[in-house]
Amino acid sequence: MKLNIAVLAGDGIGPEVTAEAVKVLKTVAKHGGHEFTFTDALIGGVAITAEGTPLPQKTIDVALAADAVLLGAVGDNKFNALTPDKRPEAGLLAIRQHLGGFANLRPCLAFNALSENSPLRPEVTKNVDILFVRELLGGLYFGKPRAWNKETGEAHNTMVYTKPEVERCAHIGFQLAQKRRGKLTQVDKANVLECSQLWRATVDEIAPQYPDVKVEHQLVDSMAIHLMNRPRDFDVVLTENLFGDILSDESGVITGSLGMLPSATIGGKVNLYEPVHGSAPDIAGQGKANPLGAILTAAMVLRHSGNLEEEALAIEKAVNEVLAAGHRTGDIAGQGKSANVTTSEMGDLVNTALVSALNRSESLHAV
Repeated sequence: MKLNIAVLAGDGIGPEVTAEAVKVLKTVAKHGGHEFTFTDALIGGVAITAEGTPLPQKTIDVALAADAVLLGAVGDNKFNALTPDKRPEAGLLAIRQHLGGFANLRPCLAFNALSENSPLRPEVTKNVDILFVRELLGGLYFGKPRAWNKETGEAHNTMVYTKPEVERCAHIGFQLAQKRRGKLTQVDKANVLECSQLWRATVDEIAPQYPDVKVEHQLVDSMAIHLMNRPRDFDVVLTENLFGDILSDESGVITGSLGMLPSATIGGKVNLYEPVHGSAPDIAGQGKANPLGAILTAAMVLRHSGNLEEEALAIEKAVNEVLAAGHRTGDIAGQGKSANVTTSEMGDLVNTALVSALNRSESLHAV
């Protein structure tokens, strides 16, 4: 397998956590005889400082020439005085538009070793494994007209969806459900919103093409409740942009930390992969950042751009093994407890566990 991966480490803790993700990808390549190449490029605040823009053309070119884009984090408070279109975050929005991904995948994996970090009871979060499929390019965030008239005190946004937009995202949701546990939950507000009625009707129309997938519908308000009291009931959760944004962030309560959540944006020219956490400039360069979100994002690179499911599972199992052994960065140490490893030490521990897992797998194949 050959993969050309563009690495956009970005700002704050981005370079630190991305370095650990690249480390595990190199380990997978070495053990599997794969050829992974990594090309660095600038985005965000570091790009503003070096090039005067949050997304230089050379970064766009590197990303579009890659098989996958691995992004760290974007954002730096020292640029807050700039207009929104000039700030680091504008680079993130722009790269998403250039790559064209329309389906955002957000896994929610409950690691049993971190159950005490969640305010939910361990028996509620145990073995939770949800994959949110969020439509990313439509809906209320992009619909027009939109305006805020400060003189009249009025503001309005417009939610717009077309059937083809819903169809392409729904097909991805169904296909992923086929590879998982065969259940898809579509979330909407069909009792009051016409856009939601379109989503529900379109999913029902497509469903017969996937007879091995069980389909259910949930209203978003009830889904928000069910996600907190019976999360194990859900497998793939498909929804539109706004609802997906809110529900997938809510799922951080299950994992106990946003620093554990990876993501992938697929369906466009090149898939974009990034951990959910932000740039955390207050702890940048101090070895305090949790690299596990980035490392789990690396597993998604292998799964969705490399079709290397076994290797992706090996990374996830290595993370679980390291957590079960009690290793913690500050954000996942638990209330009143301190970190016992640095960013790079956590990455090294996962890498060591990964090597052992890959060696075991090779031994089993040899038998």
